[in-house]
Amino acid sequence: MGDKSQLVCIALAVRYRATPVLLGAIAAFSLLNLGAVLVGAAVANWLPEHIIKAVVGVLFLLFGAHALCGSIEEENNTVDDKTGHSIFFSTLLLIILAEFGDKTQIAVAGLASTADITAVWLGATLALAVTSGLGVLAGRTILQRISITLLHRLSGSLFILFGIASLLSLWW
Repeated sequence: MGDKSQLVCIALAVRYRATPVLLGAIAAFSLLNLGAVLVGAAVANWLPEHIIKAVVGVLFLLFGAHALCGSIEEENNTVDDKTGHSIFFSTLLLIILAEFGDKTQIAVAGLASTADITAVWLGATLALAVTSGLGVLAGRTILQRISITLLHRLSGSLFILFGIASLLSLWW
Protein backbone atom coordinates (compact mmCIF):
# COMPACT_ATOMS: atom_id res chain seq x y z
CA MET A 1 0.00 0.00 0.00
CA GLY A 2 1.19 3.50 -0.80
CA ASP A 3 3.87 2.49 -3.31
CA LYS A 4 4.71 4.35 -6.49
CA SER A 5 2.20 2.47 -8.65
CA GLN A 6 -0.61 3.50 -6.31
CA LEU A 7 0.63 7.07 -6.41
CA VAL A 8 0.55 6.95 -10.21
CA CYS A 9 -3.03 5.62 -10.07
CA ILE A 10 -4.08 8.27 -7.55
CA ALA A 11 -2.49 11.09 -9.56
CA LEU A 12 -4.08 9.94 -12.81
CA ALA A 13 -7.49 9.15 -11.29
CA VAL A 14 -7.69 12.63 -9.85
CA ARG A 15 -7.41 14.13 -13.29
CA TYR A 16 -8.96 11.52 -15.58
CA ARG A 17 -11.77 8.98 -15.64
CA ALA A 18 -11.30 6.05 -13.30
CA THR A 19 -12.07 3.16 -15.67
CA PRO A 20 -9.28 3.70 -18.23
CA VAL A 21 -6.79 4.40 -15.42
CA LEU A 22 -7.69 1.15 -13.65
CA LEU A 23 -7.71 -0.88 -16.88
CA GLY A 24 -4.33 0.57 -17.87
CA ALA A 25 -2.90 -0.32 -14.46
CA ILE A 26 -4.24 -3.88 -14.63
CA ALA A 27 -2.87 -4.33 -18.16
CA ALA A 28 0.52 -2.97 -17.08
CA PHE A 29 0.72 -5.30 -14.09
CA SER A 30 -0.41 -8.25 -16.19
CA LEU A 31 2.43 -7.62 -18.64
CA LEU A 32 5.00 -6.87 -15.94
CA ASN A 33 4.11 -9.97 -13.96
CA LEU A 34 4.13 -12.10 -17.10
CA GLY A 35 7.62 -10.87 -17.87
CA ALA A 36 8.70 -11.44 -14.29
CA VAL A 37 7.49 -15.02 -14.10
CA LEU A 38 8.87 -15.93 -17.52
CA VAL A 39 12.28 -14.44 -16.92
CA GLY A 40 12.41 -15.44 -13.25
CA ALA A 41 15.31 -14.35 -11.13
CA ALA A 42 17.47 -13.59 -14.21
CA VAL A 43 16.05 -10.04 -14.50
CA ALA A 44 17.57 -9.05 -11.18
CA ASN A 45 20.95 -10.42 -12.29
CA TRP A 46 20.80 -8.96 -15.82
CA LEU A 47 20.27 -5.29 -14.95
CA PRO A 48 22.55 -3.76 -12.35
CA GLU A 49 20.67 -2.22 -9.43
CA HIS A 50 22.31 1.17 -9.93
CA ILE A 51 20.91 1.44 -13.47
CA ILE A 52 17.41 0.60 -12.25
CA LYS A 53 17.66 3.20 -9.47
CA ALA A 54 18.91 5.85 -11.90
CA VAL A 55 16.10 5.21 -14.41
CA VAL A 56 13.47 5.18 -11.66
CA GLY A 57 14.87 8.39 -10.19
CA VAL A 58 14.75 10.20 -13.54
CA LEU A 59 11.23 8.90 -14.21
CA PHE A 60 10.02 10.22 -10.86
CA LEU A 61 11.60 13.60 -11.55
CA LEU A 62 9.91 13.75 -14.96
CA PHE A 63 6.55 12.64 -13.57
CA GLY A 64 6.85 15.21 -10.76
CA ALA A 65 7.67 17.97 -13.22
CA HIS A 66 4.72 16.89 -15.38
CA ALA A 67 2.39 17.02 -12.36
CA LEU A 68 3.66 20.49 -11.42
CA CYS A 69 3.16 21.69 -15.00
CA GLY A 70 -0.34 20.22 -14.84
CA SER A 71 -1.13 22.43 -11.85
CA ILE A 72 -0.08 25.49 -13.89
CA GLU A 73 -2.19 24.34 -16.85
CA GLU A 74 -5.13 23.76 -14.51
CA GLU A 75 -4.86 27.33 -13.22
CA ASN A 76 -4.89 28.61 -16.81
CA ASN A 77 -7.79 26.28 -17.73
CA THR A 78 -5.85 24.88 -20.70
CA VAL A 79 -5.96 21.20 -19.75
CA ASP A 80 -7.08 19.00 -22.64
CA ASP A 81 -9.55 16.20 -21.97
CA LYS A 82 -7.93 12.92 -22.99
CA THR A 83 -9.77 10.06 -24.60
CA GLY A 84 -10.19 6.75 -22.79
CA HIS A 85 -7.57 5.13 -25.04
CA SER A 86 -5.06 7.88 -24.34
CA ILE A 87 -5.61 7.61 -20.57
CA PHE A 88 -5.31 3.81 -20.77
CA PHE A 89 -2.00 3.93 -22.65
CA SER A 90 -0.63 6.75 -20.46
CA THR A 91 -1.34 4.67 -17.36
CA LEU A 92 0.05 1.52 -18.95
CA LEU A 93 3.30 3.22 -19.96
CA LEU A 94 3.81 5.11 -16.68
CA ILE A 95 3.33 2.02 -14.55
CA ILE A 96 5.50 -0.19 -16.76
CA LEU A 97 8.31 2.36 -16.68
CA ALA A 98 7.96 3.08 -12.96
CA GLU A 99 7.65 -0.55 -11.91
CA PHE A 100 10.18 -2.21 -14.22
CA GLY A 101 12.78 -3.80 -11.98
CA ASP A 102 10.85 -2.85 -8.84
CA LYS A 103 11.11 -4.93 -5.68
CA THR A 104 7.65 -6.36 -6.32
CA GLN A 105 8.60 -7.51 -9.81
CA ILE A 106 11.84 -9.03 -8.53
CA ALA A 107 9.90 -10.78 -5.74
CA VAL A 108 7.45 -12.18 -8.30
CA ALA A 109 10.38 -13.36 -10.42
CA GLY A 110 12.00 -15.00 -7.42
CA LEU A 111 8.79 -16.71 -6.35
CA ALA A 112 8.20 -17.92 -9.90
CA SER A 113 11.57 -19.63 -9.85
CA THR A 114 10.36 -21.94 -7.05
CA ALA A 115 6.58 -22.14 -7.51
CA ASP A 116 3.97 -22.67 -10.23
CA ILE A 117 4.36 -19.70 -12.59
CA THR A 118 0.66 -19.54 -13.46
CA ALA A 119 -0.36 -19.29 -9.81
CA VAL A 120 2.34 -16.72 -9.11
CA TRP A 121 1.33 -14.61 -12.12
CA LEU A 122 -2.37 -14.77 -11.27
CA GLY A 123 -1.88 -14.03 -7.56
CA ALA A 124 0.51 -11.14 -8.13
CA THR A 125 -1.66 -9.60 -10.88
CA LEU A 126 -4.84 -9.83 -8.79
CA ALA A 127 -3.10 -8.33 -5.76
CA LEU A 128 -1.74 -5.42 -7.77
CA ALA A 129 -5.11 -4.91 -9.49
CA VAL A 130 -6.77 -4.58 -6.07
CA THR A 131 -4.17 -2.09 -4.81
CA SER A 132 -4.49 -0.12 -8.05
CA GLY A 133 -8.27 -0.06 -7.59
CA LEU A 134 -7.76 1.30 -4.09
CA GLY A 135 -5.45 3.95 -5.54
CA VAL A 136 -8.02 4.96 -8.15
CA LEU A 137 -10.74 5.09 -5.50
CA ALA A 138 -8.53 7.20 -3.25
CA GLY A 139 -7.75 9.52 -6.15
CA ARG A 140 -11.42 10.02 -6.97
CA THR A 141 -12.23 10.61 -3.28
CA ILE A 142 -9.40 13.10 -2.80
CA LEU A 143 -10.64 15.11 -5.79
CA GLN A 144 -13.91 15.75 -3.97
CA ARG A 145 -12.09 17.18 -0.93
CA ILE A 146 -9.23 19.36 -2.23
CA SER A 147 -8.59 21.38 -5.38
CA ILE A 148 -6.91 19.67 -8.29
CA THR A 149 -4.29 22.44 -8.43
CA LEU A 150 -3.21 21.76 -4.84
CA LEU A 151 -3.20 18.03 -5.47
CA HIS A 152 -0.99 18.44 -8.56
CA ARG A 153 1.45 20.55 -6.56
CA LEU A 154 1.53 18.04 -3.70
CA SER A 155 1.88 14.98 -5.93
CA GLY A 156 4.45 16.69 -8.16
CA SER A 157 6.54 17.64 -5.15
CA LEU A 158 6.23 14.12 -3.72
CA PHE A 159 7.33 12.50 -6.98
CA ILE A 160 10.30 14.87 -7.22
CA LEU A 161 11.29 13.93 -3.65
CA PHE A 162 11.05 10.23 -4.58
CA GLY A 163 13.20 10.87 -7.65
CA ILE A 164 15.84 12.69 -5.61
CA ALA A 165 15.78 9.92 -2.98
CA SER A 166 16.20 7.24 -5.65
CA LEU A 167 19.12 9.08 -7.25
CA LEU A 168 20.75 9.75 -3.87
CA SER A 169 20.48 6.07 -3.02
CA LEU A 170 23.02 5.45 -5.79
CA TRP A 171 25.66 6.93 -3.51
CA TRP A 172 24.53 5.40 -0.20
